[in-house]
Amino acid sequence: MTDDTPQGVDHGLRPIGVRSVLLVLLITILWSGNPVAVRYSVDTLPPVFVAAVRFTLATLLMYVWCCAEGSRLRLRPGQGVPCILAGIGMFLQIATFNVGVTMSSSSHATMLVNTYVFWVLIIEHLILRSAGWQVRKFVGVLLAAVGVVLVVTRSGDSGMAAESGDVPTLRGDLILLGSALILACKTLYVKSALRKIEPGKLVFWQNLVSVGLFFAWSGLTETVDASRVTSATVLAIAYQGIFVGGLCFAIQAVLLRHHAASQIAVFSFATPLCGVLLAVLLRGDPLTPWLFLAAACVAIGILLVNLRPPPPQLARQPSGD
Repeated sequence: MTDDTPQGVDHGLRPIGVRSVLLVLLITILWSGNPVAVRYSVDTLPPVFVAAVRFTLATLLMYVWCCAEGSRLRLRPGQGVPCILAGIGMFLQIATFNVGVTMSSSSHATMLVNTYVFWVLIIEHLILRSAGWQVRKFVGVLLAAVGVVLVVTRSGDSGMAAESGDVPTLRGDLILLGSALILACKTLYVKSALRKIEPGKLVFWQNLVSVGLFFAWSGLTETVDASRVTSATVLAIAYQGIFVGGLCFAIQAVLLRHHAASQIAVFSFATPLCGVLLAVLLRGDPLTPWLFLAAACVAIGILLVNLRPPPPQLARQPSGD
């Protein structure tokens, strides 16, 4: 789950019931399956072309969503530049992610891209000076750093090469870390852009801009061999575009109308754990002790960073009787 999702209309803190928890877990599982789906796609198609097709589907679904919501997509003065910049950010982040996945494994990808949470915190604290540095958050970032070191230092492990076709490389993992950093920068920019433009409109136009860039870059640098496309390729791209790009957005938009963003974000710690599990089950990534430890470090780090103290209880007022 990323922070460029729609912001809630109702900012009142409502308790999260069983139904909301199940919905949050559903989008967590769907999102965690995205690296696996990308890995299946790039088995037979170029990575940037895969992104182009995926975001074409996502843009169409976003258009339907905005129409159903009655959102006006026409840009007002001053809204064009934020959409273009957000679209460029989307292009850079997804392109590097897909390219990184081709040189790595699904399990490494799901852990490394989710480090964007820590990049956001570091940028807010060290550069923007807009966030405090609590001990709990510092421990979370430190744990995540340990997880990243474990992941990167195990890249190209010979034991993994013997067991799995998806062999992670140091170059691929570093590209994925770069993608996470770009995602963090884009997330912070989108948060500021939402002051000028409605969430649904921003997502639609940034997707549309990125689609044009994806197709242009792919046309200039990649060769698409349609004869290599398999049913697994088609299903994987449909999953990315429909379930991740469409359904996850819709469910989270509904949840954010009833719950604070922090109440939902705290569940994101499960994303790397679910992603590793799906990579093991579907792609045959070996679940080594080092991989499990790295996933646990990243997950606990995300949990510590996203935890919020409970809101202070209002003092009980004496009755007038």
